[in-house]
Amino acid sequence: MEEMISVNNLRKEFSYYKKGAGLQGSLNNLFHRQMLTKEAVKDVSFSVEKGEMMALLGPNGAGKTTTLKLLSGILYPTSGEVLVNGFVPWERKNEFKRSFAIVMGQKNQLWWDLPASDSLYLNKCIYDVDDREYKKTVDELSELLGVRELMNIQVRRLSLGERMKMEILAALIHRPGILFLDEPTIGLDIVSQQKIRDFLHYYNEQTKTTIILTSHYMRDIEALCSRAVIINSGTLVYDGALSDINHRMGDKRLLTLSFSSPVETGKLSIFGRVRENKDLTAVLEIPKERIKETASQMLSLFPVDDFTVTEVPLEESIARIFTGEVAG
Repeated sequence: MEEMISVNNLRKEFSYYKKGAGLQGSLNNLFHRQMLTKEAVKDVSFSVEKGEMMALLGPNGAGKTTTLKLLSGILYPTSGEVLVNGFVPWERKNEFKRSFAIVMGQKNQLWWDLPASDSLYLNKCIYDVDDREYKKTVDELSELLGVRELMNIQVRRLSLGERMKMEILAALIHRPGILFLDEPTIGLDIVSQQKIRDFLHYYNEQTKTTIILTSHYMRDIEALCSRAVIINSGTLVYDGALSDINHRMGDKRLLTLSFSSPVETGKLSIFGRVRENKDLTAVLEIPKERIKETASQMLSLFPVDDFTVTEVPLEESIARIFTGEVAG
């Protein structure tokens, strides 16, 4: 497979001054200012293949957005090497700028008081897109996104979900080979989230566009990405398949039991960690390799009416990685 993005030992530091509180603090800063340094990204390395849709995950302040800004050339790194489609991003060559697009869920690129069609046309002119190609792209993508009838409405009059669809459409006017998406579904309702996920899945399949996605919504990640890079406090802590995350955290399963009469928590805790035990329902966390044996024992010892076995939610396993928890 062709490598589209290569990141080696990427590091970004920000320097800032510490300010004391109140008037006295301001006066003190006139004569003595303490400079502090924050490492937003610390020696991060990964690569992304052509057509891959990869999730970039981490808690707030982990360095995800900083990493995307470095990959798109918005920020200059403190050290490290990056190649995006063969270009060094911070050199900002025109060929590079034509090869990618970035959509940030909390920042607008559309003109607020103008119809979306005007902003789309402006992007067409900036990227020097052929008239015929521009019309074909707008017609196709506006139909797929369900915004064809909204093109001539002022952006400020659109709903949040409609605006985000227009933002994505604007980013794809020049048909970039690489797309960076930073929280594209933030604040959207469930229906709008699903429509954007469906579009991105279809678009990636049809065009083989390389996509890096950040999102706090696990539904986005599970629906679109098979691989995740997890960053915590600027450091890469996981790079691999989503399906392997639970295995890394100990391959646990959740055994949910329904009883015909109450069972004491102490009796259940012998078999595994009791997550819940109330209203004749108990949930235990048990290692995968012991699940059959444990279920059989509990069926013979307790008044079990029904039981189910499920995986630990991906969101929980990722949160454990965020907090530095390792498999026991």
